[in-house]
Amino acid sequence: MKIFAASEKKVIEQMKNSVLFLSIVFSICFCANAFAQDDPTPPYVDTTNVAPEDKKLEESESYKNEIAGEFTPGRGFTAVSTKYGSLNISGYLLARYINQLPEVDTFTDHLGRVSSLDPRNDIQIHRVMVWLTGFLGDPKFRYNLTIWGLATTNQVLIFGNLTYFVDKALKMGVGIGPNLGARSLQGTWPFFNASDRQLSEESLRPGFTGSFWITGEILPRFYYTASVGNNLSQLGTTASNLTRDLVTSAALTWMPTTGEFGDRGGNLDFENHKNLATRFGVSYVHSRDDRLAPVTDAAAKNTQVKLSDGLNFYDRGSLAEGVTVLKANYDEGSIDAGFKIKGFHFQMDYFFRYLSKFETDGPVPVTDLFDHGGQISLSQMLVHKTLGAYVSSTYLFDQFQRNPWEVVVGLNFYPIKTRSWRLNGQMIYVDRSSADSYFGYYLKGLKGPILSIGTDILF
Repeated sequence: MKIFAASEKKVIEQMKNSVLFLSIVFSICFCANAFAQDDPTPPYVDTTNVAPEDKKLEESESYKNEIAGEFTPGRGFTAVSTKYGSLNISGYLLARYINQLPEVDTFTDHLGRVSSLDPRNDIQIHRVMVWLTGFLGDPKFRYNLTIWGLATTNQVLIFGNLTYFVDKALKMGVGIGPNLGARSLQGTWPFFNASDRQLSEESLRPGFTGSFWITGEILPRFYYTASVGNNLSQLGTTASNLTRDLVTSAALTWMPTTGEFGDRGGNLDFENHKNLATRFGVSYVHSRDDRLAPVTDAAAKNTQVKLSDGLNFYDRGSLAEGVTVLKANYDEGSIDAGFKIKGFHFQMDYFFRYLSKFETDGPVPVTDLFDHGGQISLSQMLVHKTLGAYVSSTYLFDQFQRNPWEVVVGLNFYPIKTRSWRLNGQMIYVDRSSADSYFGYYLKGLKGPILSIGTDILF
């Protein structure tokens, strides 16, 4: 199989062109904004409005986790509220059936090795989360305690974060938060089309880690977040595994027309915007990544980085038989653009990932790897606040020329006319899956359909 190495100069030039393109789009939309009217819907709130008729927005904020990501609580229920402090309890639960149906029961990796597939056909209470949130002493000082359980992999974690609000332009926090490499890591969860991410994003994105961040609205409708953290993904990693190398990330978000993009900026125009809502974003992550285990041990502490055939980058033999990658530079960026109006939502996300400066215990045939690809989603609310349909597609360009892709069709039904409770059914057809995780839908190398049926609640 033909393998070629992308030059660092070429990669950097491609990233510069992408940023330039996004800047031009921003400029065009900024000019258009002068003629746009404000949407009459309430200001953007990163919580689920379980009582649609309640207009007390200051109460619905519920001391939310401002860096968002998977750890943003719902509106919940207030248990304690005094001038000295408060306590709000909220939760999330997902029950899901997944059936992976490969056309063949083996797959061939980029080195030509054949291995067997172990497809899923199971029912799981997949993810459960409980948040305890509120303030202590000063309403500007907020806490978030999180209990996170994943029955699919038998994992339970307890963690949290602390946040201090200086003003709307500066909010500071410390705790577990996302590396800001994609739109979905900045608050969209769990309001994806379905309950987990699509192929391209799941293949290339970073994860969550212990971090310090700042965020805020520096110009009207223009937001920033910057963070410094421990590693690409701290799940299953202890302080003794970490190195002295830190990961840095940043994101910019612009919502020029209406200043919001619906609850959590989620997919589907559930709110039925009367005027065009727009959202544009750019994100970037850099890390000197490490396999976080001795070369004699399996890379069980670092499974975040996958090759385009789904192999773990730090497993022995991923790039050459008998050779292990010990360290590498990880640079990942993304751009996104979305439009919502009258129940219709168009969303585009594009990702770039560059792996370079490999440190290995033997020779490998490549010195760097540049993979990129995107996803496009179209959705329409067929019945207002009740039934929505979507189609989406992913395509990846990779140095091994495998070019994984997928097509997805699905439906969402909201029994009580709020996002708090959803029934979802979708069918994925994937060709040579580049993602491999029990968290989501995908199995490395799989070619064929994947059926998922699930229901989730957020309160």
